[in-house]
Amino acid sequence: MAGWYELSKASNGQYRFVLKAGNSETILSSEMYTTKASAEGGIASVQTNSPLDERYERKTSASGKPMFNLKAGNHQVIGTSQMYSSEKARDDGIESVKTNGPSKTVKDLS
Repeated sequence: MAGWYELSKASNGQYRFVLKAGNSETILSSEMYTTKASAEGGIASVQTNSPLDERYERKTSASGKPMFNLKAGNHQVIGTSQMYSSEKARDDGIESVKTNGPSKTVKDLS
């Protein structure tokens, strides 16, 4: 099953989205956006940039766990991963975002 985006509105009135894999696991989370249109623009940016390996910033968190950021062409972070148990698990997460990121399915929960 293909992945999808879930767009939601937080209690503070801001918007965010997550990218879900076909197994319903969250594989990428956005920042908070002040408008729904901005969040939708973030989704479009993930759809465009997720297939490109050079857009992934492989990092280690302050707690020593592997993770990654997906960046747009202007080097702005458009999505952040969860913390992973190993570099291999992180790299598998990147591959999942590459596969599921181009999805056009958006579930609007806002």
